[in-house]
Amino acid sequence: MQQELEIIQGVISAVVYQNYDNGYAVLRLGVGGGQSVTVVGTIPLPAMGERLMVTGKWSNHSSYGRQFEAEFLERMMPQTSMEIMSYLSSSIIKGIGPRTAARIVEHFGDETLLVMEREPLRLAEVSGISREKAKLIGEEFRQRVGMRALMEFFALHRLPAELAVRTYKLYGETTVELLYDDPYLLMDEGLDAPFGAVDRFAIELGVAGDDPRRVEAGIFFELRYNLTAGHAFLPEEKLIAATAQLLNIDAESILGGVERLVEGERLIRSFLAGITVCYLPELYEAETNCTERLLELASTCFPAPKGLERMLRTAENESGIAYSGQQRDAIRAAATSGVLLITGGPGTGKTTILNGIISLLGQMQCSYLLAAPTGRAAKRLTEVTGEEASTIHRLLEAGIDPNTGLMVFARDESNPLKADAIIIDEMSMVDVQLLHCLLQAIPPRKRLILVGDPDQLPPVGPGFPFGDCLRSNVLPSVRLTEVFRQAQQSLIVMNAHRVNQGELPDLKNVTSDFFFMRRQSEDAVRQTIRDLCTTRLPKNMGIPSDQIQVLTPTRKGGVGTWSLNALLQEALNPASADKKERQSGQFTVREGGRVMQIRNNYDIMWKKCDGSAVGTGIFNGDIGIISRIDPQLETMTVVFEDREADYDFTQLNELEPAYAMTVHKSQGSEYRAVILAAASGSPYLLSRSILYTAITRARELLIIVGREEVVAAMTENAKRSRRYSGLKLRLQGKAE
Repeated sequence: MQQELEIIQGVISAVVYQNYDNGYAVLRLGVGGGQSVTVVGTIPLPAMGERLMVTGKWSNHSSYGRQFEAEFLERMMPQTSMEIMSYLSSSIIKGIGPRTAARIVEHFGDETLLVMEREPLRLAEVSGISREKAKLIGEEFRQRVGMRALMEFFALHRLPAELAVRTYKLYGETTVELLYDDPYLLMDEGLDAPFGAVDRFAIELGVAGDDPRRVEAGIFFELRYNLTAGHAFLPEEKLIAATAQLLNIDAESILGGVERLVEGERLIRSFLAGITVCYLPELYEAETNCTERLLELASTCFPAPKGLERMLRTAENESGIAYSGQQRDAIRAAATSGVLLITGGPGTGKTTILNGIISLLGQMQCSYLLAAPTGRAAKRLTEVTGEEASTIHRLLEAGIDPNTGLMVFARDESNPLKADAIIIDEMSMVDVQLLHCLLQAIPPRKRLILVGDPDQLPPVGPGFPFGDCLRSNVLPSVRLTEVFRQAQQSLIVMNAHRVNQGELPDLKNVTSDFFFMRRQSEDAVRQTIRDLCTTRLPKNMGIPSDQIQVLTPTRKGGVGTWSLNALLQEALNPASADKKERQSGQFTVREGGRVMQIRNNYDIMWKKCDGSAVGTGIFNGDIGIISRIDPQLETMTVVFEDREADYDFTQLNELEPAYAMTVHKSQGSEYRAVILAAASGSPYLLSRSILYTAITRARELLIIVGREEVVAAMTENAKRSRRYSGLKLRLQGKAE
């Protein structure tokens, strides 16, 4: 028999747990007579002192006992002075602790919340509160009330609670009105709303299946969704078919939507090698501008400097290395080419060439700038060259437009980079949009030198410009094929080349820098990885745990990052009474924990740990240690090597535990020791490029833990997911 819904009501006496991302909460509800019950469910932003009327069902949890599962609820702000005191003392409003709350309630009594909402400057009547602080408290209170109401609206319509935060920041107090007018506003760039939930919401509001708003939203969704798979465009035929299937309407209606969007220039129709394709305008602009600028730069041929051979000998003497023929050709080409592509696998001398080019440019009295796609790649570039390198984003002076919330660059055509040569390392990680922004900032008649390994994983973003440029055979390039004798002594290097050639790596050698530990079950893989990180490598080989990076192809499953991070966190940084922690989504962040920034944040402030400098920007892939969590201020401090940054609790979704990470996330980085989990997984992820990239991340030691047949399957799987990218064809003049 189906359990009937019941109604309970009371005042929140304690908030046991709350997830700021999805609104899920566990709380104690005082129901009178000195009794309280446990209530669980989607209860966004609960606070002590609030009155709730909850509709739901009773259940018995195996660990937590009897609890009430909320399905619907009505909320009332605290009414009595006692309830208001409890509410404000719970640190629900930044800037108000228990003492300040007591003074405010003593002064305003039952009218406190009304004053905070309508006359916040009156808070300055209270001792210790300035007019500026009163204003800030009022803004925080109104925002919190508005945010909570919006989250409740989203919960009512089964929209993700975390979406409410992003939507409120974009549209403010008018959000609900705007959504009633056009629910597909939730599909705007930057909101990352799931189309299925938005579409269901729109239909609930009465939007017809073939409504132009729905059709156009579906088209944009398909194009943006395919950006995540690396596609810069979609063939028009495929776009129409996919959207028709998504919306379950006829293809004719979708074609009509395409025509409207093309006519309004919100969609670009183009022709590549005789095929009709559709671009988002920003991707079309990126590809076409990249083509024009690369060809323009490549058209410049600089005369060879006088004494070039003498300069090469000087560079050799400085490095103590006798250049090979390939290396001398590459360095010479850098002196005379407007664009130069340099590619090769590990041990082929790319670093030697970079240092040679830097020496040559210095002797030619040419200024230069060095950059890489990620912070860790830039740091490594600095280490191997001895020259200051930055991320491409920092080079271009990235920031956030306060009006749109979108990323912008201060460096562009009107404010170009001031250097004779721009050198970019780890170019395989650069997508077409970032290359477009870089090229805009490079004036004519300058040198652009791009260095990378196209056999590694492609960029996370759309396109594969480095591979396209190489395959076009239009731009000057040097392919390094010789593995040098010193590198041949490393089994890491030699196995990387074996894998790249489709050969199984040597898994039997036990005396080198490359080891294979055969483990059949996922539990055995997990336990071995745990032992390696906690005892074997730190104690037996003197490699500290913070210099060991665990890599895995996947996020999910027994040997995915989610599972391994939970395992390693409890082993390396277990819960303790003297360590504060915070739940963030499915992760627990804890003082002393290792975390990674998972998206570029150009606004977050940082300061040098020694106080010598301040700046802005923490970037995707930066790894740090949580030094402090402040529950009252709702902030967390993370130390990134020599810098520390403060995070608001609303920013915790920008961080993930970093004891284990995906191979994709490791691109551009190098670690003293790498442990790779090789267990079962999706064929899409068990690929040669994944294995090759993982191996090349290790500097001193690489250990594969798992099954030999999985390593063999990865080696054999040379398939790369096809990316729709038009840069190669455009460089070859095969586009209309």
